[in-house]
Amino acid sequence: MRVLISGAGVAGPTLAYFLSKAGARVTVIEKAPKLLPHGQNVDITGSAITVIKKMGLLEQVKQYHTREKGTQLIDPKGQPFAPFPVKEDTIASFTSEFEILRGDMAKLLWEASRVQPNVEYVFDTTIKEVLSNDNASVKVELSNGSIQEYDLLVAADGQWSKVRKQCFQSNDVSVVDKGMYVVYFTVPRLEEDNDWWNVYFGLQSRIITLRPDPHGTIRAMFTIMPRSEAQKSVWQNASRAGRQKQEELVREEFVNAGWQAKRLLNAMSKAPDFYFQAIQQIKMAKWSNNRVICLGDTAYAPTPLTGMGTSLALIGGYMLAGELAKLQSGEHPRSALETYEKALRPFVEQTQQVPGIVPGVAHPDTAWKRWLLQTALSTLSKAANQPWIVKLVGGDKTAEQNTEGFELPLYEDLDKML
Repeated sequence: MRVLISGAGVAGPTLAYFLSKAGARVTVIEKAPKLLPHGQNVDITGSAITVIKKMGLLEQVKQYHTREKGTQLIDPKGQPFAPFPVKEDTIASFTSEFEILRGDMAKLLWEASRVQPNVEYVFDTTIKEVLSNDNASVKVELSNGSIQEYDLLVAADGQWSKVRKQCFQSNDVSVVDKGMYVVYFTVPRLEEDNDWWNVYFGLQSRIITLRPDPHGTIRAMFTIMPRSEAQKSVWQNASRAGRQKQEELVREEFVNAGWQAKRLLNAMSKAPDFYFQAIQQIKMAKWSNNRVICLGDTAYAPTPLTGMGTSLALIGGYMLAGELAKLQSGEHPRSALETYEKALRPFVEQTQQVPGIVPGVAHPDTAWKRWLLQTALSTLSKAANQPWIVKLVGGDKTAEQNTEGFELPLYEDLDKML
């Protein structure tokens, strides 16, 4: 089987690795000129850890752990309180036992997949046009001018996939806006910085957080929920603007937020990375169209609010490879694509069910609401240290034991090739 994958993030390289084991010839194209080292923390949880084990990457993932000790809140005076430390043999923490930067995860997956037989990576290249998608093949014109033909095209090029836009009707794709905007960037680490995920509620529906990384720097994040239609319109327009306009808006909105806002705003323009994101989910009526299938965030972006984007990408890549490995030589992939979607979609839809009060409850706009939230979290922090409460809520399982309510299907033919 000849497979073209658009996107070298998490889902694409995972699929490439397992498809190569099944004997497919895989080409992965990526619009960036090289792998990007940037990105914020991502969690690997549940059955995704099993996928990592199948790839033999568990120890490498542990080596790239961010060293984050846990999560703690910062009060209006800048003092930490309400700690939720990472503990062995428990998942009762906001910080994952397998916390890793997205750039590091993508690098590990790329390194593992590119050395496999029949896997080729082509950077600085995109799909200019999908010329045909029929029962015989899928034909594409690449940005380098070449025309290529494949048995399957996998769109793993992210939440705003251009491949998806070409191959699916607009009414087949739903965008669910969560009313929240996030800005990520990296700043120099100071001597007084620590190894906790520090979370500060800055009123007016603003949050500032700092997180450690394994590279000697600090990952900064601003989040905001616009409180009026006018403010929302400004942020919506900024999401389509360039970095300079986006930085100007962030400075204007966060200059009086308190805690370390001024330090971060001063460092923002010099950051090697800067990512401005509207928090929105992607939902599709159907993930495949003949010989084209969407994978990862392209098909079912759950948003960072769920903490499951990377895990779904890993699980999806493995399961899609498992179903394709069942096909006979020359067989149309339609049945595999449909079986894959039928098996994974219920878990995806469950994961995307973000409670209506989220993320609003975490963005207090007044001092009174902030006090209520901080009091509740402080109480929860104390309860999380009680073994009987941890056991009651199921937090006494290790990250490796926890499946997040989803067991991977058994793919004996694929697994014996690993």
